Amino acid sequence: MRSNRFPRLLLISWLLAALAACAPGSPDGARGGTGGAAVVRVPQDTGSVQTAVDRVRPGGLVLVSPGVYRESVTVAKPRVVLRGTERSKVVVDGEFERSNGITVTGAGSVVENLTVRNHLANGVLFTGVTDERLQAGGAGGSAYDPLDTVKFPPLKGFRASYVTAYDNALYGIYAFDARSGVIERSYASGHADSGIYVGQCRPCDTVVRHNTVEHNAVGLEVTNASERLYLLGNRAAHNRVGLTLNSNDLEALGPQHGAVVAGNALTDNNDDRGPEQADGGFGIGIGSGGGRDNVVERNLITGNRSAGVLLSDVQGYPARGNTVRANRVTGNGTDLVLATGAPAGNCFTGNAESVTSPTALSALAPCGRDTRAETPVPAEPGTGRPPLGGPHPVQPPPGISFQDVPAPSPRPNLPNASTAPPRAAVGLPGRVDPGAFPLPGRGF
Repeated sequence: MRSNRFPRLLLISWLLAALAACAPGSPDGARGGTGGAAVVRVPQDTGSVQTAVDRVRPGGLVLVSPGVYRESVTVAKPRVVLRGTERSKVVVDGEFERSNGITVTGAGSVVENLTVRNHLANGVLFTGVTDERLQAGGAGGSAYDPLDTVKFPPLKGFRASYVTAYDNALYGIYAFDARSGVIERSYASGHADSGIYVGQCRPCDTVVRHNTVEHNAVGLEVTNASERLYLLGNRAAHNRVGLTLNSNDLEALGPQHGAVVAGNALTDNNDDRGPEQADGGFGIGIGSGGGRDNVVERNLITGNRSAGVLLSDVQGYPARGNTVRANRVTGNGTDLVLATGAPAGNCFTGNAESVTSPTALSALAPCGRDTRAETPVPAEPGTGRPPLGGPHPVQPPPGISFQDVPAPSPRPNLPNASTAPPRAAVGLPGRVDPGAFPLPGRGF
């Protein structure tokens, strides 16, 4: 789905032209079947990744050796593990002609240790949406109508590990209408919407951890994704915006609420060589538009020219009840910004900030005191708006096409990729302890 387009300071406002679906063939007619082999190797057993997926049994392993595979792949069987033997050398290439690289609709299935690049929509898509026409437009369709959650119940169980996604038009790794998942130790760059996206789930029961996202319009994006959602120990640097928590009416299940953002480094998100479609928000570490009851703690947020943390209302969704505490928020244009008419239960404490908007924000909206009914934030004279209290927002510079963002260097491989037994995405995410993710050091 499209990002929430919250106030102009933060917006990533663009609309991609409608994309034609490129549904891959199914030579064996077995995409939803129950038979097949326990392990299918590419190219030893078949030259096509899709054919291998069609031949493997539920719970089986598709093991792909180095090569460039010019095809779209759909994993509809349950508990299939699709794995490359060498992360940077097993490449699913869309050639800027196909919509999605790998689409997973089979419960409990996994994509790991490979690269997806050059697609007109998404690199890897995990979704309960089984209509390929909607998948081609970004899971929600070109009209971006709220998805029918009865017709398309969420995918239950998914995992992306050691995936590299770059230069895909919309999203690198995209979990939409999916729950009970993990996105980990992956890398995303060169995406004109966001590198990693979690959208439309409640409860999400999902962890996004130990990933690196850079040179995207938005590094990490959350829209209408709520409850038991954790973003932990990630690095978002040199994007145009580091991380967003959004509510909107373009997707179902608004408002977004109940996420935990802890132990992340969100630094220097001022990339003037990011995708050109990102003509709105720029220079922001964390931006929340209409998010509620989220916890942002123990994050390193520095070097973002416009704002370190910005909480804002959007139409129909006021920002309420968010806690911003124990972060290192320094060296940003304005470190903390509460761009709402009243504290509304949002609170700030222990953030080591220097410049806030309004001034003395931690005193105006402290944690441990009910501020939902307190006096409105004082307005800037003659405007009716809360005062900025710091530098004006940075004018977004023009960017480049997502097709032209340079390819990343090779990333670490999944250990023992050629021999490790398959591990399906069952029982995820398991026990989650945000407290185990400390405040990152400056060299994180």
